[in-house]
Amino acid sequence: MQGGRDPIREFSRLFTQSLSGRLLLLTLVYVLLTEILLFVPSIGRFHRQLLDEHIQSAELAILPFTEPGGDKLSAGLRNELLMRAGADAVLLKRADQKQFFIVDETPSHVDRTVDLRRAMSFSNMFNALDCLFSGGHRILQVIAPTRVKAAESIGIVLHEEGIFIALAHYSERELLISLFLSVTTSVLVFMSLYVAIVRPMSNLTRAFVRFRQNPEDAQRIIHAGRRRDEIGVAERELEGMQRDIHGLLQQKARLAALGSAIARIQHDLRNILTNAQLASDRLIAIDDPVVKRLTPRLVSSLDRAVSLATSTLRYGRAEERTPARQQVALKPIIEEAGESVVAAASGVHPLRFNNGIDPALRIDADPEQFFRMVLNLLRNAAEALAAAGGDIFVAATRSDGAVTVDVRDTGPGIPVTVREKLFEPFAASTRSGGSGLGLAIARDLARLHGGDITLVATGPAGSHFRIVIPDSLP
Repeated sequence: MQGGRDPIREFSRLFTQSLSGRLLLLTLVYVLLTEILLFVPSIGRFHRQLLDEHIQSAELAILPFTEPGGDKLSAGLRNELLMRAGADAVLLKRADQKQFFIVDETPSHVDRTVDLRRAMSFSNMFNALDCLFSGGHRILQVIAPTRVKAAESIGIVLHEEGIFIALAHYSERELLISLFLSVTTSVLVFMSLYVAIVRPMSNLTRAFVRFRQNPEDAQRIIHAGRRRDEIGVAERELEGMQRDIHGLLQQKARLAALGSAIARIQHDLRNILTNAQLASDRLIAIDDPVVKRLTPRLVSSLDRAVSLATSTLRYGRAEERTPARQQVALKPIIEEAGESVVAAASGVHPLRFNNGIDPALRIDADPEQFFRMVLNLLRNAAEALAAAGGDIFVAATRSDGAVTVDVRDTGPGIPVTVREKLFEPFAASTRSGGSGLGLAIARDLARLHGGDITLVATGPAGSHFRIVIPDSLP
């Protein structure tokens, strides 16, 4: 019917796309394989039992004729006994002679000989399967060890039809029992696994999908149960993760709103401070000792306020691009950054820059972004040396597919109160009036390259920063 569901397609989808359907199908297949592995040895044993029964009947049939005076018994009695044993002929082999017992006449041919004297389990299974596939129209010769006194073995010739019929009925019965057990076991195993594993996993999957559709909706967070197994652990971890993500999204929304408000405030504040800065410039021209003494402090405070407002707006708008990495010589980049820092130094004491990098060393990085990393670190070191002067040392090495750049200075070190939040924007600064953005921006750029910037050591002898930039993956 047009617009309706195709039942065949739905059934096929159940076993190709559904976890529960695949589980049911695999369970049924594995149980059937197990039953088949048990069925084949079973019919092998039953076929061997049928042959043994014919051998025993033949032994009983010829036993009176092997005793003293047996030759006086009638041929009719012998034929009757052999016919009841299902044998057309019996051959009893002794060490010195062979005795041959025939019902009516000697069989014209033998289609197959089965030797039970050295038959193993595999041979029994093969003989049973061969009997089933043959159709029961053959004449068999069966040779087996015997319990008749002074005899080595006994052989009988018989038609296979009776054995085939008995084996076929037994196989049919065993197959029906195996099929019933397979289906029953499969359903029980499937229901157990469905309740214990499949249904909880389906709930987890639905929880993932629902939460992903709207992670800001707290109603979509899964409520973990009290299970103590792996699925229970997964539910609790998923609940914790979803609550963390929901909290982070809520915090992000609040911070975004707060940042937008701060940006507007900072924009207006910068305009106000700029106007105040222009007014302070005019105060310098006033010939008043008090004004001349206070105006430089006012100008310095306004400069720091304008710089902070400008840096805040610039950091809020910053969206660093993906690094355009390439293999470049490291020493020229360090040299250019060092010259910029030395040229900008305005301290009374000299600032010495030492570039100890091997000219042959190359780095896999974005040249412009790496220059900004190094420049921020060198500026940080220069500011630490502004009061008393000193040296800045830069060295670099390559190992394990990464370049390590060490920047050391001989400054007074970083205060303990600043170290904990050294790389957080606006949280700390190594100098008075600083915004604390330089090191934060430098670390962000390093992490864009898959690396990092760390403070190795600091103290009265100076500070040591390290940049690690790994090579890009091929």
